[in-house]
Amino acid sequence: MLEVRDLSVNYGSFRALHGVSLTVQPGEIVVLLGANGAGKSTLFRTLSGLGRPSGGSATWNGTPLTAGRPEFNVARGVAQCPEGRLLFPDLSVEKNLRLGAFVHRRDRNAVATELERVYTLFPALMEKRHVPAGSLSGGQQQMVAIGRALMARPQLLLLDEPSLGLAPLVVEQVFAAVQQVNRAGVCVLLAEQNAYAALGIAHRGYVLEGGRVSLTGTQAELLGDDRVRSAYLGV
Repeated sequence: MLEVRDLSVNYGSFRALHGVSLTVQPGEIVVLLGANGAGKSTLFRTLSGLGRPSGGSATWNGTPLTAGRPEFNVARGVAQCPEGRLLFPDLSVEKNLRLGAFVHRRDRNAVATELERVYTLFPALMEKRHVPAGSLSGGQQQMVAIGRALMARPQLLLLDEPSLGLAPLVVEQVFAAVQQVNRAGVCVLLAEQNAYAALGIAHRGYVLEGGRVSLTGTQAELLGDDRVRSAYLGV
């Protein structure tokens, strides 16, 4: 469904991605492991249409994603939950969620249905729906950020560092929700530094180092690889 071929991205004279290739197949959670500066966020920005590549291609169901029109990519079924959440802190939880459905705003019944699904997935948000998003805990803010992306009714969810800064118990809750979303039919490409949590739910994965894919494998293969265990699992 998602096919990235030889994707390169430059920032001026600096090359952030060097010929990256990867795929996400129907029903998969695919993890992208890598340290800060490895190129994970650059890849996500490019797949979302927020940046243009200098070479290569990325397609979703055969349709190019790299034309630089983010709203078109969202309408095609690709939504991103960005690193750092990027909520509107002074707006209520529900208004933040509804902004995620902007491309479908004319279909009020569908928006109401998606809103109900988000509240079912994250019951704590129902109680906080009229509270400013900026007043929530970090874990609840992450739930709002994921819920906002889901309001776009994506077929592919790009999750950028969802566990960043969260307590272990909250990380478990967030990743359990990601699995639930996946079981409902949404493909997930997950960028993470928390390799334990990410590989615990992923089907396959890629390791990104210095803007290049250095390793790929199934969940079991990556968990058993000495390079992954040393660099990301502390073993």
